[in-house]
Amino acid sequence: MSENKQSSSGMGKGHGPGGPGMVMPGEKAKNFKGSLKRLTQYLKPRKITLLFILLMAILSTLFSIVSPKILGKATTKLFEGIIAMSKGVPGAKIDFDYITQILLILIGFYIISALFGYVQQYLMAGVAQKVVLDMRTQINSKLSRLPLKYFDSKTHGEILSRATNDVDNISTTLQQSITQLITSVVTIVGVIVMMLTISPWLTLITIITLPLSILVVKGVASRSQKYFKGQQKSLGDLNGHVEEMYTGHKIVKAFGREEQSMKDFDEINDKLYHSGWKAQFLSGLIMPLMSFVSNIGYVLVCVVGGIFVTNGRISIGDVQAFIQYTRQFSMPIAQTANIANVIQSTIASAERVFELLDEEEEVPEIQNAKTIQYPQGAVQFEHVKFGYKEDAILIEDMNIDVSPGQTIAIVGPTGAGKTTLINLLMRFYELNDGAIKIDGVNIADMKRGDLRSKFGMVLQDTWLFNGTIRDNIAYGREGSTEEEIINASKAAHADHFIRTLPDGYSTILNEEASNISQGQKQLLTIARAILANPSILILDEATSSVDTRTEIYIQKAMNELMKGRTSFVIAHRLSTIRDADLILVMNQGSVIEKGNHEDLLKQGGFYADLYNSQFSESIDDAV
Repeated sequence: MSENKQSSSGMGKGHGPGGPGMVMPGEKAKNFKGSLKRLTQYLKPRKITLLFILLMAILSTLFSIVSPKILGKATTKLFEGIIAMSKGVPGAKIDFDYITQILLILIGFYIISALFGYVQQYLMAGVAQKVVLDMRTQINSKLSRLPLKYFDSKTHGEILSRATNDVDNISTTLQQSITQLITSVVTIVGVIVMMLTISPWLTLITIITLPLSILVVKGVASRSQKYFKGQQKSLGDLNGHVEEMYTGHKIVKAFGREEQSMKDFDEINDKLYHSGWKAQFLSGLIMPLMSFVSNIGYVLVCVVGGIFVTNGRISIGDVQAFIQYTRQFSMPIAQTANIANVIQSTIASAERVFELLDEEEEVPEIQNAKTIQYPQGAVQFEHVKFGYKEDAILIEDMNIDVSPGQTIAIVGPTGAGKTTLINLLMRFYELNDGAIKIDGVNIADMKRGDLRSKFGMVLQDTWLFNGTIRDNIAYGREGSTEEEIINASKAAHADHFIRTLPDGYSTILNEEASNISQGQKQLLTIARAILANPSILILDEATSSVDTRTEIYIQKAMNELMKGRTSFVIAHRLSTIRDADLILVMNQGSVIEKGNHEDLLKQGGFYADLYNSQFSESIDDAV
């Protein structure tokens, strides 16, 4: 649990070296070049817009780069006027008209630079969101085509992480880091060019400090990385612990484990504290150290620049402009190093999304699919062979013949294959061999949606969504009227308890439907199945979550509902299926006995032992 929490909670936290905004590399891509090339395919349809964004970024940066040089002219003119006045030169004065003109030009440049920057960000936001829209559309479409075995083999958190966190990571990088990378590269190149136009010697002094800056960043990053990993792990553990304790709050209190819970929390929290402060401390060092290295270059530039001014080699305004350029030079270098880490992490996220998109899909629907216009409910299993894995066959040569309107009970110990039988009937899994037919039509020759529309299901694990009770029942059939919803609720013995709720049928269920009892949840799912009015019913322990009295009511409603319909009932309490037309006794994937209740008891086999053991347990409980 904590591993899943770690991956989700760690996403987007990234306070790597350099504090906020500096992101430590997370998971690295296995095939960087291949994944990067595939990600760029999403950008190809928008290459004209991207070229325009590139142009905007270059222009915005250029206008901001030339500004210090122009400002230097105003500084030089001001300095020359002050010197001339101090020397008593006749008619000497400060040329404020020239300085004002320079300042107005600068204001214009800064406004133009800001406008280009605005257009660049606006366009890039559109490109990024359209790419994410395409990607999420593909993911959503893909998820609907994936077989059930994929969802059985992955945790919900893992799938959600790929569809949300990883895509968000890509979106953030496209929207922010790409334009920042362009701006940083243009700034570095532009600043070097401008510095060279002022003084090649001062430029050389500035560039000499560059390797020292890189060594500082690399040294601190390598040391802080292990602490960031520890921080993210501890954070995931902490989230997992808090969630477990919150969801199991009543159990913790019932068994008096509050003290142990607090002790575990303190241990994890202590680990998070130690790894967290070390990571933040080390990452916080990077900017002061970068500033220290930058200041060394700054002092050297000031000293050498001052000497050059006294020698008349350059003007004082050029020195002032050069100092500004040295300040501009170090920041994009740090940003570029950081963006390289972000892109590495982003490509890893893209790779995880592409893995999902490349997953093996369900067997495609056949072109000329068959339909059943008037379903009767006859079901045949003919020499069915199936295994979740090729080398582990669960069902071998199964043959079952069910007549329309029959009630088929499926019983057996845990792992016998009862639910697998239903999954095959609904075509959630494909057969290894053999065929399943409904009214003589092979289900492999039908569209899955058409096939599943013939079934109504009530499962042991209830599923209700965040919405009104009315909407949850109406989910069974689109376009249901209020009267039909109420009639279905009455048939399921749910109408009475619904009307006792403050808002009746308009009562809103929360995300886990925890504002009603487990038994009430089951009654709603049964009402939903009744409303669907299916040809074939599947009841998987439908009454296991309700009390005995409610179970009797539901059983009566079910008996009424099952009249004239083929019904498959999975049951552990054998007393509930005594009236079934046919009982299939399963063990280790095979039907070992079949017949009605009386016949199976007379056989004195597996079913009889199972039934008698339950009956004796009931007697013992009563005594």
